[in-house]
Amino acid sequence: MKVFVTGVAGFIGNQLAKILLERGDEVFGVDNLNDYYDVSLKMSRLKRLENFENFRFEKIDIADKKTLEKTYTSFQPQRIAAIAAQAGVRYSLVNPNAYLDSNLAGFLNLLEISRHHGTEHLVFASSSSVYGANTKMPFSTHSPTEHPVSLYAATKKANEVMAHSYAHLFKIPMTGLRFFTVYGPWGRPDMATFLFTKAILEGKPIDVFNHGHHKRDFTYIDDIIEGVVRVIDHPAQPNPSWDSLVPDTASSTAPYRIYNIGCHQPILLSDFISTLEETIGKKAILNLKEMQPGDVPDTFADSSDLKKDFGYHPSTSLKEGLTAFYKWYKDYFKVNN
Repeated sequence: MKVFVTGVAGFIGNQLAKILLERGDEVFGVDNLNDYYDVSLKMSRLKRLENFENFRFEKIDIADKKTLEKTYTSFQPQRIAAIAAQAGVRYSLVNPNAYLDSNLAGFLNLLEISRHHGTEHLVFASSSSVYGANTKMPFSTHSPTEHPVSLYAATKKANEVMAHSYAHLFKIPMTGLRFFTVYGPWGRPDMATFLFTKAILEGKPIDVFNHGHHKRDFTYIDDIIEGVVRVIDHPAQPNPSWDSLVPDTASSTAPYRIYNIGCHQPILLSDFISTLEETIGKKAILNLKEMQPGDVPDTFADSSDLKKDFGYHPSTSLKEGLTAFYKWYKDYFKVNN
């Protein structure tokens, strides 16, 4: 199969491309290699893929429609994995325009390309952030998500409704995956696992928002990718039981589906830190702070639909995942500890 992967130098997109290549798929990856975080890490991720004969890469911003379409048509893929996005809840408070360019304009370009070039299935990255002000746990894709509490979350919600409109109008199969706090080797430097590990090793304090009372559904990268690959292989189908009088938010009469992809095991942030301390063998210096604007107190994925439809069952414990991350971190940064 030919798969067009956007955000291929990013954390999730890169691992997805690697797994697809290892099983024999052809992958054309694009990424704009922006400087939201260390570009050298992105380049190192790309080096993991350069020895695959069935991999091609172009530095492209998905907001550049003309170049994106030219590249797409030269490859003629069957599937799109739309992973590229401007990430980060907190960054959206200081640079909102970056989210409009990538998450809205860039995503629209992919929808238009799918419309005009016969894409068999577009799988796109959404986020647990769309649940926003919801407090009913676990978060279900069958619950409304009309109250995002950050611009980042709002753009991800917008992606979902944009995708539905194209699935409805043009019968293009669209599947959105709401990722829940992904962590593991080659992770993002702006996320807790990376930030906390670096600070602990350097003997610096870590900022612990909401005094460590957050709960997060930490999900290991390999478990995430297993779910994504299963979904890519099975284009979304219309729901024949969909009722417009009692509309299901996770499906439609169009070929459109939304799934949570998480571990279904929320972990208190203070417990996460304790496990990380045990893994590193060093105590953290805690700087307890109030809730950060745009954050939600807890996340908890109801992934039962993904399990029912695709046999998805994440199996990596937090201890196993943090151990694998720390081993990678020490190797990558040549830490002697």
